[in-house]
Amino acid sequence: MSLLRPSDDATEAIAQLKTWLAAEDPERLLIETSGSTGLPKRVVLSRDAVVASVEASARRVGAQGQWLLALPSSYVAGVQVICRSLLAGHDPVVVDGLDLAAAGGGAFTSVVPTQLHRLLEDEHQVAALRSLHTILLGGGPIDPALRGRAEAAGLHIVATYGSSETAGGCVYDGMPLDGVALAIGTDGRVRIGGPTIFEGYDGDAALTEETLVDGWFLTSDAGRLDDDGRLHVLGRIDDVVISGGVNVPLPAVAARLREHPEIEAVEVIGVPDEEWGTRVVAFVVGDGEDVRDWVSAVHPRTWAPQQVVSLPELPLLPNGKVDRQALRSLA
Repeated sequence: MSLLRPSDDATEAIAQLKTWLAAEDPERLLIETSGSTGLPKRVVLSRDAVVASVEASARRVGAQGQWLLALPSSYVAGVQVICRSLLAGHDPVVVDGLDLAAAGGGAFTSVVPTQLHRLLEDEHQVAALRSLHTILLGGGPIDPALRGRAEAAGLHIVATYGSSETAGGCVYDGMPLDGVALAIGTDGRVRIGGPTIFEGYDGDAALTEETLVDGWFLTSDAGRLDDDGRLHVLGRIDDVVISGGVNVPLPAVAARLREHPEIEAVEVIGVPDEEWGTRVVAFVVGDGEDVRDWVSAVHPRTWAPQQVVSLPELPLLPNGKVDRQALRSLA
């Protein structure tokens, strides 16, 4: 099977995808995942899946037009920015160094929380963001305080959930895009179906068989659907660890720490430990002196991290996600 991997160079990727979208018999698209929580995977997407995602996204936001590309062009979120812009009749505007104000043009963009946090520190960037029709925000957990700051500044934020396997974001503000099916398995795992689902993992038939079941993509995330059918992602299935004989939900610990007034950024992971079985480690940017007391003020004391590591900033992958493998090596 012939596969097209989008270039890491944005200009080249735009040219590649323009040809790909117009081709009579297009190759399958190869998206290499970030490997933020494990080994990278090679996700195979059809053009139909990508186009279905583009069209559903445009219907949900109620408009289409030129996009600002501030994400890596070889990752699925960047690919979708390019394809949304091209299918609307515009080359995307490539943003250099996260300087949206200098880039000019565009009515839409897509960023990850770390990027939004940095942009909000600069009033010129905030003004540029304020002029956009829609800002898609995805790629990881979203701090409610961060979204609140953005909306208070007059920005139109839409939180997205999805992955390379779903051709990018397929759930907007908790509600699936048109045609996307959502279900929660008996194990609490989020399942996604519909026309945006990938075809499999290149070179890994066993993982494909394990992950694509009866037309459903079995994600690695735990979640629940409320009475309105809105998805609430609770964290990764493997993000509940047993530490000292107690189940500790790491996303809940991280969410509590993100509420700390002196902490700018945080990531919480579990690492093997001879005494605890799994040691809960909090990596914080800011003042982490009272982390354990802060967590135990609202959660059981047994959930408080046994180790706190202060960093000047969290290590990031090229797509803006936190590099959890690098954090494990630091722990």
